Amino acid sequence: MSYLRFEKAMMTNLGEALSRELLRTNRSGAYSCSTIVDCNTSKYHGLLVVPIPEFDNENHVLLSSLDATVVQHGAEFNLGLHRYKGENYSPKGHKYIREFDCDKVPTTLYRVGGVMLRKEVVFRHYEDCILIRYTLVDAHSATKLRFRPFLAFRSVLEFTHENSVASREYHNVDNGICTCMYAGYPNLYMQFSKKNDFTFVPDWYRALEYPKDKDSGYYSDEDLYVPGYFEIDIKKGESVVFAASTSEVKTRSLKALFDKEVEERSPRNNLFHCLVNAAHQFHNQTNKDERYIISGYPWFKCRARDTFISLPGLTLAIEEQHYFELAMKTAERGLREFMEGKPLTVEICEMEQPDVPLWAIWAIQQYAKEAGEEKCIKMYGSLVRDIVGFIMNGNHPNLTLETNGLLRTEGKEKAVTWMNSTVKGHPVVPRTGFIVEFNVLWYNALKFAANLADCVNSEKDAVMLEEQAEKTRKSFVATFVNEHGYLFDYVDENMADLSVRPNMIFAVAIDYSPLDRSVQKSVLDVCTRELLTPKGLRSLSPKSNGYTPMYVGEQAQRDLAYHQGTAWPWLGGFYMEACLKLYKQTRLSFIERQMIGYEDEMGINCLGTIPEMSDGNPPFRTRGAMSFAMNVAEILRTLKILEKYTYKKVDV
Repeated sequence: MSYLRFEKAMMTNLGEALSRELLRTNRSGAYSCSTIVDCNTSKYHGLLVVPIPEFDNENHVLLSSLDATVVQHGAEFNLGLHRYKGENYSPKGHKYIREFDCDKVPTTLYRVGGVMLRKEVVFRHYEDCILIRYTLVDAHSATKLRFRPFLAFRSVLEFTHENSVASREYHNVDNGICTCMYAGYPNLYMQFSKKNDFTFVPDWYRALEYPKDKDSGYYSDEDLYVPGYFEIDIKKGESVVFAASTSEVKTRSLKALFDKEVEERSPRNNLFHCLVNAAHQFHNQTNKDERYIISGYPWFKCRARDTFISLPGLTLAIEEQHYFELAMKTAERGLREFMEGKPLTVEICEMEQPDVPLWAIWAIQQYAKEAGEEKCIKMYGSLVRDIVGFIMNGNHPNLTLETNGLLRTEGKEKAVTWMNSTVKGHPVVPRTGFIVEFNVLWYNALKFAANLADCVNSEKDAVMLEEQAEKTRKSFVATFVNEHGYLFDYVDENMADLSVRPNMIFAVAIDYSPLDRSVQKSVLDVCTRELLTPKGLRSLSPKSNGYTPMYVGEQAQRDLAYHQGTAWPWLGGFYMEACLKLYKQTRLSFIERQMIGYEDEMGINCLGTIPEMSDGNPPFRTRGAMSFAMNVAEILRTLKILEKYTYKKVDV
């Protein structure tokens, strides 16, 4: 049985089916996304959603959906599904679904009387082109398929409504049509592998409703334009391929092209393979020389901090060192431009955040473990040295090395850490002064840089870095360790934040810890008691003031809760690494049980990936973006670490 397979009982239960989404990306910024019953429930959903750099920095929904109708003996059976205002669903095509399988490519099997129709979908890599193959598995009489495209031509942040400006013009192309609703948008080509008849019957379908947007307090109604419908005769055993693209395709090659795309897909038959597939979805190639990591779907862009935290898990943990090097080459260019005070020529935002260079060194450190110190020095030795020098010389605009060896950051008026939610322009969590993970990363960077300097026989530099690291270590312990057995989250002048937060876990998980073993164990124990959930670490302990575990309500309410108790899987990855580091094989079974919470995510919410976060209280309902790079990365890295410990256990 397939790892990601759902039968009729679940598919026809909209309460279950509509919560499960499916994401496909083309590794160039475009994506295709809907629920597994093809009912769009969010303005971000669409069959073909592409970036249009000429307009803005957002994605745009061109083709919202495609309804297929089986026609026999004049009777029509529409397989589509839409939600209209008033919670009305029509035409309720989900009742014909017999099963859904997402092992290699998303495959839906429909049964209408004696008709069995299979639908398979792929998104071409590096092309703005979605392909759908319909195969008539069984039929006892003449059968037609009718296809009705629903067009949007809008930003994912907006909605389409009936208007007189939208163009109704179209022209015929090979086995299809080409149309464009508004000036400046790319043409949308809709073509089939077989000759068909297109009937021009322009109309607006009004008052479609997106419940996910409605539940979040946003506007949620839309009208979609349908230019007409295509009709094709199909015989038992025959397949027809539909292509929606921003450029014309050669229809004679569509069947072979679909087969080729399927052949390139790897099966999602276990947790690891699902996450590998998800890792590839974050790849983004904008031109021949640049590679990026998209922070998440459907609304995130490429962010500097997320890139460096994600890179080791998304590449090294799955033995794709080459993509690490390609993405790091692009990121290094942006990082150096920032350090030199030049405008960025790469499409990476938030490079100015103070912990970004520190996470860059951490990512390079993980590379050294996989590729070896010699190659690491050759590839990134100068970058590590330059970052450390940049910080020590006081060149970062918001990172000051104090005389006690700790880094100070100003974060009262602007969010400067990963806990970056704001309300009315001010940080919800104003972490400022000496921030715990910044200084953990700084100590780790100094020790790692000293080790690299020692490897190239630069004894003077190694000694200087070790001396600086020792000063940082002593001050870290004196500043952050408290009598309650955990670490202050941040310390600003005479104020120490007593909130129990997960940022202290890095002081245990990271390679060079400034803490002795007894304090590390105490920190881990506090994280286990107060922060651990099946979906990661809470961003705040239930015992701390301000605990808000439910990420619900309108935007301002959700922003207030964003880092005040929600659980984050990527932090769970560092927690599991810390457990194994301290307790090794004795905690192996505990970690394996902890991984069950992440494996559960494969078949719920967005299939085969890990969403942004969860509520901090049971039942730990998933919230935020449907697929989040740092989460996928850290669970992949944990699987890699587990593999090493399992091997050691067997070897012993």
